[in-house]
Amino acid sequence: MAKGKVRVAADSMGAVRVPADALWGAQTQRALDNFTVSAEPMPRGFIRALGLIKAAAAEVNGGLGLLSRSHAAAIRAAALEVSSGRHDAQFPVSVLQTGSGTSSNMNANEVIATLASRRARQAIHPNDHVNCSQSSNDVIPTAIHVSAALALKEALLPCLAHLHGALQKKARALKTVTKTGRTHLMDAMPLTLGQELSGWAEQIAQNIQRIKSTQPRLQRLAQGGTAVGTGVNAPPRFGVLFAKAITRSTGIRFQTSPNYFESLSCQDTALELSGHLRVLAVSLLKISKDLRWMNSGPLAGLGEIELPALQPGSSIMPGKVNPVIPESVAMACAQVIGNDAAIAVAAQSGNFQLNTMLPLIGARLLGSIQLLAGASLALADKAIAGLKPRPGNLRQALARNPILVTALNGVIGYEAAAAIAKQAYHENRPVLDVARERTKLDIKTLRKLLDPARLTQGGIAKRK
Repeated sequence: MAKGKVRVAADSMGAVRVPADALWGAQTQRALDNFTVSAEPMPRGFIRALGLIKAAAAEVNGGLGLLSRSHAAAIRAAALEVSSGRHDAQFPVSVLQTGSGTSSNMNANEVIATLASRRARQAIHPNDHVNCSQSSNDVIPTAIHVSAALALKEALLPCLAHLHGALQKKARALKTVTKTGRTHLMDAMPLTLGQELSGWAEQIAQNIQRIKSTQPRLQRLAQGGTAVGTGVNAPPRFGVLFAKAITRSTGIRFQTSPNYFESLSCQDTALELSGHLRVLAVSLLKISKDLRWMNSGPLAGLGEIELPALQPGSSIMPGKVNPVIPESVAMACAQVIGNDAAIAVAAQSGNFQLNTMLPLIGARLLGSIQLLAGASLALADKAIAGLKPRPGNLRQALARNPILVTALNGVIGYEAAAAIAKQAYHENRPVLDVARERTKLDIKTLRKLLDPARLTQGGIAKRK
């Protein structure tokens, strides 16, 4: 925008100076002047949802005769331009604004009114026309639900499905590669790499189920409740007709809320979804940590696997390569956990008929969805897909793992097996050799009972 050039705009509080080439009006400018704590604007997905909401509202208002056909068509066309991202620079209002999100709603109303007025070549008012049958108090909760539902459908759920598929594929490829298991970071009974990765795949599958379980509630919209949930200044069927209109434009089956008082006064559904996103973040963090441990070394660490070498790992140590993708994913997960804490505090601010931290909830919810979608994609394509086992290291660790003696519990008893394990640890010898000395079992039987690959299949060996 050109610096220094201004025009005068007016609202119910009087006149205010606005940049000459800005599409917004007085109320948006007041927000820019007042809310200077943070320069972070509302996310693209939220602005997209506002455009879709205004377009659907114009369609319904036109159909009900509350707007002329020309006004409705101009508003709808302008709102769809906003939804498409053509005017994102015109939405600078900070996330940390009035708690109802009124400033963002009026930002949309004013920008759309300007665009629609130019299109229709007649005056279209931001409140009387663009905001017809609406209130910030139902528009902003609706925008939170619509934007989150779209982000789940278009970004997070497809990325999680991709990660799940990558884990399943790699698990099948490594189903015969046996390794030492670990509990408490200490040697434990063996399992296969395929079995280990299948556990990760199941974590992702269950996270997908959790997130999908929230969708029916997320797709219930506050629109139609207007100021306090009574629907004042909106036709009785506005909410139902609005839900049908926005369903057509998004392909998501939205419904009007069964109780507007609940939808305006609380943000329980957003909090529920954030909780599921936190669980997903913890799952991805667990997988990332395991990958870092398994990749550690390559000489002084576990060195069980090799992750793709993506970039030099040190500005001073030549040849060093680090597990950068799991580290990046871990930081994203930490941020999502922080976002959930912020959303939890914000969700508690439902005072009487309205929650008053709506912009923060919307911004952090969309931020978490975006981070987790990106993290899932990166983990799948830049870590899991290129993961390779290091068979020599795996075999060496298995051969010297005294915990294999657990397989002899049913044959020689726990105490005798413990004595073998302790001696094998103390003398740094293979458990097979010590067991051969301390039991009457022949070498063929011992090799069978202590075979790591066989032990990955479970079962019990008993005294004859």
